[in-house]
Amino acid sequence: MPQTIHRWPAQQRVRTGPVAETLPPEIEDCGRVLLATTRSLVRSDIARTVRAALGSRLAAEHATMRAHSPLEDVLDLAAMIADSGAERVVTLGGGSVIDGAKVACRAAWEGVTDAEGLVGLAVSRGAEPEEWERVEPLPRIVAVPTTLSAAEFAPHAGYTDLAAGRKMRAVSPAQVPRAVLLDPAATLETPAELLLSSGIRAVDHAAERLCARDRAPFSDAVSRQALVMLARALPAIRRTAADLAARSEAQQAMWLSVMGGWSGVPVGASHGIGYILGGARGVPHGITSCLGLPAVMQWNEPVNRDRQAEIAHLFGGATGHAALRRFIRDLGLPTTLAEVGIGESEIEPLAARWDGGPPIATNPRPVRSHADVAEILRLMR
Repeated sequence: MPQTIHRWPAQQRVRTGPVAETLPPEIEDCGRVLLATTRSLVRSDIARTVRAALGSRLAAEHATMRAHSPLEDVLDLAAMIADSGAERVVTLGGGSVIDGAKVACRAAWEGVTDAEGLVGLAVSRGAEPEEWERVEPLPRIVAVPTTLSAAEFAPHAGYTDLAAGRKMRAVSPAQVPRAVLLDPAATLETPAELLLSSGIRAVDHAAERLCARDRAPFSDAVSRQALVMLARALPAIRRTAADLAARSEAQQAMWLSVMGGWSGVPVGASHGIGYILGGARGVPHGITSCLGLPAVMQWNEPVNRDRQAEIAHLFGGATGHAALRRFIRDLGLPTTLAEVGIGESEIEPLAARWDGGPPIATNPRPVRSHADVAEILRLMR
């Protein structure tokens, strides 16, 4: 039996229920709290609910985090954290604001105040978080997610150097939110395409791990259950937008979708190509999975056809890639590069951006060259 290690991130609690009830217990030991959100949510009903729950503890608010967590926005938030003396950061939003807040908190802990220092926090995408049995840094995050990206359950964070068109990753066990508050009502104001495509991001987390080269029983169990629930919940949300039960099921499923990573089971080329498309062309996280997951499954089929048969069964198709393409299409989401404005002439330059590292390097069918990456990209046409 090979030696393995299962790592738990430094997350203390996941609460399910209305934010008005679950947030106050998470800040009762704090004097000053910072709210980090986005322009699209700043005037929303859920933002008003969060502010009311924070009450007099709300010391500052940052609402300018853009998609893919640009360096400039992360530095601005880090400076606000330091200036406000916040003891906790409450994030309201999806993966970009959550990841941006993770890196901003890390910058505040380590005194990073410029872009060079922030770039210096980046690590290899294959890096694991170090041990976390130490004094808890301040501030930590309490996350109120409004999408299904599952960023709130991970100790790593993606952020982007827009000038270079490069997406980076920082890893630290304490970056993971101290607590996550799952309230399906928090997703009601999220645009349908954003919510459903982030749900496909959760499908991507689970599907790539269920079909990984090196698997683990824990990962298989949570990944399989996540796919069962997402296959049911996402079409239900598409049919009936106000279905809170379906939204709650999708939230529970996206939580399960990332937990296989704690057993050390990696994701593959869909995630890695997604980082390239996001960093170079600004394609949203969820949409990169809509494009990449079916194509990568198709490319991997020669080496994991038996594992993909289970995905085909769950999503109702003859093959895993065909089932996923149809499922994504039925949700009204794109599956081709052309639909996001990327033409044939861009495929080779995009493929050349791969640096040889994971998670493309941990793909079940080995990716050995930029030509292989280009071949996968052409399956997205």
